[in-house]
Amino acid sequence: MSTPAPASPLYRLGLLSLTALLVTAGTFHFLRPGPFVRIVPPLLPAPEFLVYLSGAAEIVLGLLLLSQRTRRAAAWGLVALLLAVFPANVRMALLPGEGLGAPQWLLWARLPLQLPLIAWAWRYSRPQSFR
Repeated sequence: MSTPAPASPLYRLGLLSLTALLVTAGTFHFLRPGPFVRIVPPLLPAPEFLVYLSGAAEIVLGLLLLSQRTRRAAAWGLVALLLAVFPANVRMALLPGEGLGAPQWLLWARLPLQLPLIAWAWRYSRPQSFR
């Protein structure tokens, strides 16, 4: 079995940046859960638990990206997580004043930015030979 080629500096920078983004975002779920709780769709039970669970998932999956052994599974987990929390992002844009202190136009503008974020996570789900 051959050894995979080393990752390019841009690949590593993207990986570290995505991990930092996820760990930071996940940490805010614990430091300031209130705004996140308010945007959980009302059909879902236990909003506070879901906020902590999604924050923990962001942190753990972000950190798991750093290991080549767990990277692909973590990336697929992130794609699933980003899709799962999209309704909360929509709800945030729909509810004035619930947007974590951000202007309403920014909340709407960030919705389409979820697609590049999903693509960014998906990039790390592919085998190294497809980087």
